Parts: sequence; C-alpha cells; structure tokens
Amino acid sequence: MELSRLRRYEPSTVTDERRESAVLVPIVERASGPHLLFTKRSENLDNHPGQMSFPGGKREPTDESLRETAARESQEEIGLLPDDISFVGRLDDIRTVTQFSVRPFVGTIPDTEYRPRSGEVAEVAILPLAALTDLENYHSERRDHPYYGDIRLHYFYVDEYTVWGATARMLVQFLELTTPWSPPPEVDAEVEPDADFPV
Repeated sequence: MELSRLRRYEPSTVTDERRESAVLVPIVERASGPHLLFTKRSENLDNHPGQMSFPGGKREPTDESLRETAARESQEEIGLLPDDISFVGRLDDIRTVTQFSVRPFVGTIPDTEYRPRSGEVAEVAILPLAALTDLENYHSERRDHPYYGDIRLHYFYVDEYTVWGATARMLVQFLELTTPWSPPPEVDAEVEPDADFPV
C-alpha cells in the first residue's frame, strides 16, 4: 500500500444534499500487512441495518468541520481517540440513497482492540488488505438504480463479511489510489433493477 498518491489527490465535493456526514477509512498496520477497520451496523437501525461501514455518521451543529465529525463519530462508535488518528487524505464525497453527502477521510490508527461503544454498531472487523484486493473475493453487477441510474455495484467477500453499497464505492476508490488493484473491466452480472442483492 502506497499513500503518497492519496496525499496528493484533490477530491471532489458534494454540497447540495440536505444532510452532511463523514466517515473515517481507518488503516491498521500489522506485521502481516496493512488492514482496514470496518464496523457492522446494528440490525435495529432504520438505515442500512446489518451492513458493513466505516466509522462515522451525521454532522452535528457543534462539529467545526466534517473531519471533526469523522473523529467524533469514531470515538463514539469504537472508542478511537481523536489524537490517535493520523489523517493522510480524503476520498471523493459521495451521495447516498438516504440523501446524505458523505465525506470519507483516510487515516492511520493504532493496532489495538476496538469494541462497539454505541447501539448503532454491532461489531468491529479488521480485514486484511491482501484479502480485499484478491479478485477471488470480489464480485460486481450492473443495474439501473432508482437513485443513481445506471450503476456498477461492488461486493467484497472477506471471511464472513460482505462489504457493499456506499462503503464498497469508497473502498474501490481507496484501493485504486493506494494499490495496483482495480476492478475488472467487465461486470460479473447484468441484473434487473428489482433483483435481489447478492449478500
């Protein structure tokens, strides 16, 4: 993993959604190689229950910046102290079907034990970059999305976890900027708009 390109990257911004949010893409360095930390959302949430995500959430009026939002939410969700984050860059803002703009910040964090600290998070998963970039663990499909139009959806299957949706979109850009990985030019499947999701 090489972070220099990410540090130089000038991300696009989204400014016309009704609500703002931010997430942290947390890098954990281990002897076996770099890992990324994900959270699994609680099944009782109204939005995206049970899905894998990066720590983060909605901007509060007291947050001076979206970077502060990402840090505050990470502390609330997994106990990560803001001073323990070394920010290295940003990815493109994205839009979600719930009419949020999401600003992803990338940072390195200590390799320690992180545990869910709120009712929103069911589990913390630290997944190896080597598995996330293994094309045997990757699947994509194209469908006519009701919000985004024609879209390619990405799925990463690592251990018992499936990373997809908005988090997978952020993950794809992160991998493209920091590793030689890129998705295959052709999708694995063309599906109808109402087809079941392969998760």
